[in-house]
Amino acid sequence: MMTDPVLIEVTRNGQVESRHCGMVAISDANGGLVAGIGDFARPVFPRSAVKALQALPLVASGLAEKLGLGAPEIALACASHSGEPAHVTTAQGMLARVGRDENCLECGAHWPMNQDAMRAMARRGETPHAGHNNCSGKHAGFVCLACAAGHDPAGYIDPDHPVQQQVRAALVRMTDTPHEPVNRGIDGCSIPTYAVPLESLARAFARFGSGERMPADYAQAARVIRNAVAQAPFMVAGTGRFDTRVMERFCDRVFMKTGAEGVYCATIPERGLGIAVKCADGTTRASEAIMARILSALLARDDDERAFLDDLAHAPLTNWNTITVGALRPADALNDALARIS
Repeated sequence: MMTDPVLIEVTRNGQVESRHCGMVAISDANGGLVAGIGDFARPVFPRSAVKALQALPLVASGLAEKLGLGAPEIALACASHSGEPAHVTTAQGMLARVGRDENCLECGAHWPMNQDAMRAMARRGETPHAGHNNCSGKHAGFVCLACAAGHDPAGYIDPDHPVQQQVRAALVRMTDTPHEPVNRGIDGCSIPTYAVPLESLARAFARFGSGERMPADYAQAARVIRNAVAQAPFMVAGTGRFDTRVMERFCDRVFMKTGAEGVYCATIPERGLGIAVKCADGTTRASEAIMARILSALLARDDDERAFLDDLAHAPLTNWNTITVGALRPADALNDALARIS
């Protein structure tokens, strides 16, 4: 079994304190591997990183347009949002289009990820409902798809529900990889999640960004989704979040989405490339730094853009007195692989 190399080092006073290993695949739409680091053929659960692919049936069917879902709603359908008021009210608005409310969501409830939003709720004596779940936009999209297509939305999280059958078909089509019970797990929000090779995810996102090797309706839906996210990047994550910050800066030049357990997927449409990252220890801070370093090499056009991304790739570590005590930094294995393709 291949050992994944160190991709990110954590330093304190210039000394390496910790190391994050991982794997990377960068692919074109035909599956041509531009770069591969570590055991990129190993299946991983992409989790929330594939939410944009899961939204394809809603948009490709024409039902999103029929329901009048605009950029904020479509972006939220791809989101792992922070539970800020705009996220929650937008999810509620999506459900209202089909005569439903948050009580029909089957994702479970948790407090907002955004600390200010959570504290404001606590001061008011409120408790969270399913609309605050970071996946409520995706689930609202599933409910919209079910209702607009004439299906009972109850049980839409079940693998055999018509909604999940359509979602699974989209994932199979995009990744060219079977999605069967043998590689199926249950995601944190209770929908099915399927383990697929990292290189297959990179290929899928190259297609999502380029429109190549996709049915015409999927290609058009992918453009709609990317444009929606470019118009409303706040909806995909939230205040200060990595995805939102990068897509606010680069607009439609990049689409990216985090997933749980150190997974990240992205596409750079202008280069026709898809990127998939898995941090072996499941750490988001490392997967963000890896993605920032990749984008610095493949996306940045000038020194200002490169500096913005390099700052994210070398994220500082601060203590409770806000003193900078260390930083992340890309390791040689990552830098060397990128130097060969940039």
